[in-house]
Amino acid sequence: MRIGLSFAVCVLTFLASCSDQPAISKRPAIDERSPEPAKSAEPPQLLTREQFEAGWISLFDGHSLFGWRANSDLNWSVRNGVIQADKGEPGLLLTAVKLADYELRCDYQLQPGGNSGLFLRSEFDPKDPTRDCYELNVCDSHPEFPTGSIVGRKKVGTKVVGEGGWKTLHVIVEGPRIVAEIDGRLVMNFLDTSDAVRKIGHIGLQMNGGKVEFRNVSLRPLGMQPMFNGNDLSGWQTVPGSKGKFQATDGTIHVTGGPGFLETKDVWENFLLQADVKTNAPRVNSGIFFRTQQGTEDAPSHGYELQIHNGYKDGDRTQPDDYGAGFGTGAIFRRAKARRVVSNDRQWCTLTLFAHGKRFATWVNGYQVTDWTDERQQHENPRRGLRRKAGHVSLQGHDQTTDVQFRKLRVLKLPR
Repeated sequence: MRIGLSFAVCVLTFLASCSDQPAISKRPAIDERSPEPAKSAEPPQLLTREQFEAGWISLFDGHSLFGWRANSDLNWSVRNGVIQADKGEPGLLLTAVKLADYELRCDYQLQPGGNSGLFLRSEFDPKDPTRDCYELNVCDSHPEFPTGSIVGRKKVGTKVVGEGGWKTLHVIVEGPRIVAEIDGRLVMNFLDTSDAVRKIGHIGLQMNGGKVEFRNVSLRPLGMQPMFNGNDLSGWQTVPGSKGKFQATDGTIHVTGGPGFLETKDVWENFLLQADVKTNAPRVNSGIFFRTQQGTEDAPSHGYELQIHNGYKDGDRTQPDDYGAGFGTGAIFRRAKARRVVSNDRQWCTLTLFAHGKRFATWVNGYQVTDWTDERQQHENPRRGLRRKAGHVSLQGHDQTTDVQFRKLRVLKLPR
C-alpha cells in the first residue's frame, strides 16, 4: 500500500481556500481459510519502512481480527487478506483502542445496493449519530445522507459513487474537523461547531446491509510532540543510583554501561508514544517504562514496561526468548506477551505504545503485537496493580551488556 503526499497537499490547499460550509458484544470468529503466517517466517510486510518510521501503524494484520471487537452477531471473518461480513444483525467491528487525532487509510468494497460506513471517534455501541460518533456513510441510495456524508451532521455536496468495486478511503480527523477522500476525490470537509464535539473514540467498520469487505486499514497519529530534542537531555533526569551511561549523541539517546534509568521530568496519563529503537548487539535487553512512580535509588522502576528484547527460540518468532520469560519486544513485560517478535538486533525498529485507562496496546514496525486490559485492582505501583494516574516515562539500562539507542521519541496526550 503506497501512501503519497498528494492528499495532504490537496487537503491543505482546500482548507486554505474554502470557508466552513454546513461534513455493538460478541467476539467474532476468525475464518480458518486465512491462517496465521508460518511460525518461522518473517512477519507480514504490512507497511514499508518509510511508512512505519513516519508513524503509520496497521490496524488489520491481514490474517486475523486481533485488536478488533464486534458489537453484534455479524459474521465478521478474514479471508484472503480481507475483512468481510454479510450475515447477521447489522453492527460494527471496532478497534479495541480509542483514538483522537489521526490520518486513516483503508480500502473497501460494498455490494451494489448495500449500506456501510466508517465510524470515527465512536462509542462502542452508538445510538445517536449526532452525538455518539462521526459516521462517514457509504450508501449511494441513502435518501438523506448518501455516500461521503457525515450522517446526521453534513450531507455530501455532489453525488459520489461508493458501491461496486474496490475503493480507497482517506480521512483526516483532527480537532473538530474531518476531511475525507474517496479514490483521490475530496468528498467531505466538515467542521463540528455543535455542542457534541467528540474528542476520542473507537474506529468502526460497518455492515448495515449487503456484503462489505475491508483491507489495508492503517493509521498515522497526528499531533505527536517531541520528547527528545536530539541534542541534549533537557527534560530528562538520571534516576539516583544508576550505573549506566545515558548520552545524547548523533541525534540519539545512547544507553550503555550497566543498570539504570533515564526518566522524563514530565508525566503522562493517557497517551500514544512512538520511538525508534536499535539494539547494537545480539540479545540486548532494555525497555521503556511508563506511568512510573518517580524513581529513587531503592525503587528506580515502579512502572509498566514496554519490553525491548529481540530474542526468539528455534527460529520461531512466535516464541520470544528473553531470559526464559518469553515476552519479546513490544510486550508489556510480565503482563502481556508479544505475539510475534517483529524486530531484529542491529536494526532500527519503530515502537508504538497506546495507554488509555486500563487498556494497553503496542505495535512494532506497524504490526500490532499486544492488546491487553489490566483488570487488577488499582494501586499506586503498577507492579502491584492497575495504575491509571499519570507517571513518568523512563529508558532502561538493564545490565552491563545493554547497548541501545533511542531516537525520534514523541508523545501524544489523549483525552479521557
